[in-house]
Amino acid sequence: MKMTGRRYGMLRVSVLALGLSAGGAAADAAVTLVDDDLAECPTAAFTTIQSAVDAALSGAAIRVCPGTYTEQVVISRPVRITGDNGAIVKPSAMTANTTSLFDASPIAAVILAMDAVNVFLTGLTVDGADNGLPDCTTQLVGIFYRNASGKVFRGAVRNLSFGAGLETCEKGLGIFAQSGAGGTSRLFVDSTSVHDYQKNGITGNEIGTDLRVTRSVVTGSGPSAQITQNGVQVAFGSLGLLLSSVVANHVYPPCVDVATCGAYSTDVLVVDSNLVKVQKNTLGKSQSAVFVQGNQALVSDNTAYDTDVWDAIAFVGASNRALRNKVTRSAESALYLEGDKNVANSNVINETPIGVWIFSGVSNVVKFNLFSNTDTPIEDSTVPRPDGGRAAMPRPAAASVR
Repeated sequence: MKMTGRRYGMLRVSVLALGLSAGGAAADAAVTLVDDDLAECPTAAFTTIQSAVDAALSGAAIRVCPGTYTEQVVISRPVRITGDNGAIVKPSAMTANTTSLFDASPIAAVILAMDAVNVFLTGLTVDGADNGLPDCTTQLVGIFYRNASGKVFRGAVRNLSFGAGLETCEKGLGIFAQSGAGGTSRLFVDSTSVHDYQKNGITGNEIGTDLRVTRSVVTGSGPSAQITQNGVQVAFGSLGLLLSSVVANHVYPPCVDVATCGAYSTDVLVVDSNLVKVQKNTLGKSQSAVFVQGNQALVSDNTAYDTDVWDAIAFVGASNRALRNKVTRSAESALYLEGDKNVANSNVINETPIGVWIFSGVSNVVKFNLFSNTDTPIEDSTVPRPDGGRAAMPRPAAASVR
């Protein structure tokens, strides 16, 4: 019988479906199960994640069944770890299990991926509440990619804070990607929640690092924190992208006035890095929604609201672009330009004392912005005014972590 195109297509789809089903069954059979108490998954071969990782071949798939895993996990090979709903990695009495690639200072990570590619973590809750670190000498990290690459997907990273009496430690990172000694870290964080950290939510540092954060929620501790916090940091030569995410609630209480504030908290902090992109995010309740100390950044299509003390978006560098952002209620200016050839174009600005403040530089471009309820739409400190204009000062660098 001659097959028509339609019948052949239907048969082909059916065969593919059977193939996928068979392949899926085979894949399920190859997945290594981990269950801390063998209650939810009684056939599990391992009761700890670390033992499953140690036994895994390169590229192996590991499924973590519901339970609380009181362990620090070190991964040094390609592996895929997927947590069922209720799979929590929550170690107690944590100890330093690695060092910083910058200065060799000790780091205690809940999950450490090092010197490996294709390390994928999906659906896990990483909780540092029981870390038990006795002092500020060790950096506390939820997930650390150290010269390692991969993806954190649909994760929850929380409680990376020190105990009573250590509230002023400028340490405690949710997710950290770092490169050094010629290595690279390319980390993709997607659809992940990060909160209750003592310093930064998500951090990418050093040359060789490429951090991409999408569709995630990063929430600071707000004015109750006793340290300067940053939601997302890209710094010291790292590349970075923050896209379609929500970052909010970063406020350092001692910073209340521009004349006396020497340190402050940011939603997004870029330090000594170029070509960083911050696009289509919601950024709120901070002392600076975006602070860029670098060049050629693109900050576009964001919504920034309720910026206390300082500016919503500040550029200290050259050839940075702020395009089509919506800024509402900034205490100082909506856009601050300190440097050459920066661009503020087509932004919508509502209820700020100053719309765009050109503090210094040449060839800065300010055009097609829409101002509402703004006392001074454009303040150009590079052009002398008879009345002297508004008193200005260079912006202090926000408090980064290395």
